[in-house]
Amino acid sequence: MRKSSKLVGLAGAVLALSLLAGCSSNEPDPAQRAVNAANQADQAAARADAAAQKSAASAAEAQAAASRVEQAASDAKAAADRAEAIASKTMSGAPHMVHHHYHHHAAAAAAPSDAGAAPAPDSGGAPAPAPSTP
Repeated sequence: MRKSSKLVGLAGAVLALSLLAGCSSNEPDPAQRAVNAANQADQAAARADAAAQKSAASAAEAQAAASRVEQAASDAKAAADRAEAIASKTMSGAPHMVHHHYHHHAAAAAAPSDAGAAPAPDSGGAPAPAPSTP
């Protein structure tokens, strides 16, 4: 009986020491560590999903902006083409108008001498005499 009580006492001491060691270490048991790891993985997956959604939204906004820039460039090119066409028409019409204007002055200068109009005043600076009345 003495041997049994020593053995029970020894087992009790070992059990008490192991309980004290387990409580004082403050380390979670393997099951708790697994639960903590699963929770961290779940949180990381949620953050990754949110980042992926944000990235997709940013990509869609960038695509829309690129389309607007492309449309603006197309509109600018069309406006430049119209301006070039107007400038081309203006430039091609300008010499003809100057040429026509030149002939008009030449015809006007020739007309008074043909019609017997009064001669132009001389370049001496004195005014022409007034015509006399009968």
